[in-house]
Amino acid sequence: MYRMSRGRLVRFIGISVIASSLDVEELEAGPGEMRDVIKANNLLEDQSQIESGPLSTLDSGPYGTFVGIYDGHGGPETSRYVNDHLFQHLKSWDSCFLYDDGLNLAGFTSEQQSMSVDVIRKAYQATEEGFLSLVTKQWPMKPQIAAVGSCCLVAVICGGILYIANLGDSRAVLGRLVKATGEVLAIQLSSEHNVAIESVRQEMHSLHPDDSRIVVLKHNVWRVKGLIQISRSIGDVYLKKPEFNREPLYTKFRLREPFKRPILSSEPSISVHELQPHDQFLVFASDGLWEHLSNEEAVDIVQNHPCSGIARRLIKAALQEAAKKREMRYSDLKKIDRGVRRHFHDDITVAVVFLDANLVSRASTVKGPSVSVRGGGIHLPAKTLVPCATPVELNST
Repeated sequence: MYRMSRGRLVRFIGISVIASSLDVEELEAGPGEMRDVIKANNLLEDQSQIESGPLSTLDSGPYGTFVGIYDGHGGPETSRYVNDHLFQHLKSWDSCFLYDDGLNLAGFTSEQQSMSVDVIRKAYQATEEGFLSLVTKQWPMKPQIAAVGSCCLVAVICGGILYIANLGDSRAVLGRLVKATGEVLAIQLSSEHNVAIESVRQEMHSLHPDDSRIVVLKHNVWRVKGLIQISRSIGDVYLKKPEFNREPLYTKFRLREPFKRPILSSEPSISVHELQPHDQFLVFASDGLWEHLSNEEAVDIVQNHPCSGIARRLIKAALQEAAKKREMRYSDLKKIDRGVRRHFHDDITVAVVFLDANLVSRASTVKGPSVSVRGGGIHLPAKTLVPCATPVELNST
């Protein structure tokens, strides 16, 4: 649906979200329980959140939807920290772009104020700096926290614009309907930072021309310094600050030679997309899903099955494929103890967001309902509305 607002064409998008969590043994839960996290490790390192409502600490907006998938490694501390702080930093930075007189740093009025790439980048930076401060404080008592990190995939939908920011190898995929044929295309929106990808290895070599072993093939897997597959993350301070790559950090994490510049980066890849009328849904997932399902397979599953339980269905399809690769039955895979199961599949976190322009006709308030889901356990109704515009636009005639 479109609506004129003081001479501007504004598109509103209604959004429904499926998100929750579970252990693999609960995968066959009843239809009323929506699940989207599979636990392969003894301690779940993945976190996720859905925030629907104000994207700023100011009453003037903007309003929209925030989705975060945080795939932790080495422990849960970083992903939990990101879950607690990134969205709050985003809201604070968006507020900072307004002066008291209603003009922001770019000279726009509060009516025009919306999300921006710069706000998202600063939120990532503040989160990285905050976790570094935490590591610095805890290092004397808990030095291994320096080797904990997290991938960080974020989507912000605001004013008909979709922002995708990513560190690591989680992925966002759009399902777009081709009206002429009825086909739904799978469009990958995120850039990944895993050195299994040749272009990422080339990037690492160009950034570290003096280090011939910046990327090493170890046990048939490409790894940065033989340690980690991703080249960008939040945390992993032991590969960013040389003062943390020493005793009492475990020997397996310590490099033989000191480094002068950060080996890993915390600079997110950010892309901006204008949502189209035929955009149907978005699938956000950690790499545990994409190890077993292609973009097209995931989109086909969402397109050809009911919305209810769709995140759970995606996970089950991935686990069935994982079992098939090991020439075992899915029912036998579920019986394997946590921790041991990590050798068969990774933790899997999935969030599915449906886009429906027609839902906006039901919006009756300026702000709409605010929803906050962190870590899962809740199924938002399929008709949940989120206004993706500033409240001034919602009030305009």
